[in-house]
Amino acid sequence: MGSRREGRELALQALYSFDLNPMELRQSLVLFWEHNRAAPTVRDFAEQLVIGVAEHRDEIDRIIEEKSKNWSLGRMARIDLNILRIAVYELHYRSDIPKNVTINEAIEVAKKFGTEESAAFINGIIDEVASNVPDK
Repeated sequence: MGSRREGRELALQALYSFDLNPMELRQSLVLFWEHNRAAPTVRDFAEQLVIGVAEHRDEIDRIIEEKSKNWSLGRMARIDLNILRIAVYELHYRSDIPKNVTINEAIEVAKKFGTEESAAFINGIIDEVASNVPDK
């Protein structure tokens, strides 16, 4: 597995943990890293994603809700929602990650951590979001 995939998976786990146990973000990350080990580059990338999603969460959630017809954020599985948040963050705020990489990575992470329907669900929403984002 590539270091960025590992970083995305750890970011997903950290965001999920933060959803279940809301606290100050830095404190949440300290606790998360006490129980999860990663190479410095993986950890750095994961933290960039977590902090980026947290800083832009309201805007990211608005974009997701806008593109997810018939699904409110409250009805979405927490894992699926956090995979979407990471992908939307990458699409809108990370010029160093190509669109197709973000889409493919979101689908692969969904296959590993989500339900049987997660990958298709995420693919549908991310395709909608990506269609409004210029190529990098």
